[in-house]
Amino acid sequence: MKINTAEFVISNSDVSKCPKDFLPEYAFIGRSNVGKSSLINMLTNQKKLAKTSGRPGKTQLINHFLINNNWFLVDLPGYGYAKVSKKTKSVFQQFITDYFEKREQLACAFVLIDIRHDAQAIDIEFMSYMGESEIPFCIIFTKADKISRVKIESHVAAYKKQMFANNWAEMPPYFVTSSTEGTGKEDLLSYIDEVNQEIFKNNSGF
Repeated sequence: MKINTAEFVISNSDVSKCPKDFLPEYAFIGRSNVGKSSLINMLTNQKKLAKTSGRPGKTQLINHFLINNNWFLVDLPGYGYAKVSKKTKSVFQQFITDYFEKREQLACAFVLIDIRHDAQAIDIEFMSYMGESEIPFCIIFTKADKISRVKIESHVAAYKKQMFANNWAEMPPYFVTSSTEGTGKEDLLSYIDEVNQEIFKNNSGF
């Protein structure tokens, strides 16, 4: 799949105000400073569609982008260590769970993880929440250009081990990406295209 058009539609903190269109949505979420905005810009061939920042936690709203006029890319706030007040964090963490548990149009969530680091408890915990809530998701390992292929394989294996230790029967689908080099772009967009085709073929909506 090639992304020909990508346009910002709406930002808000109330799931009930998200677009009413019954188009498939793909939500991107991860810890602060995981490279989410850079990945979104790489996928959409735009430099400034999603705002990048040296300050972690800049995304604090549900951001909808209409892609090719037939699906939505949803940019969600990071979970974890964003430098915002406790009150603000409790508000946006609530609308994150509201989005995942109420948004019928959600086709798949992508949980972003910095491949440079060992398995982090907060990532495992978040994915456990997704699994227990029966929310379909994949893992996107980011910043693959920063470490060697051997270390990439080692860190992916460490995540598998952690997830199996937390009673996962199998590893969710995953992608290894680099926003700088474009690694994983084709595989990721092909996956989204396959899910979209299945949804549209069945013509069953959500």
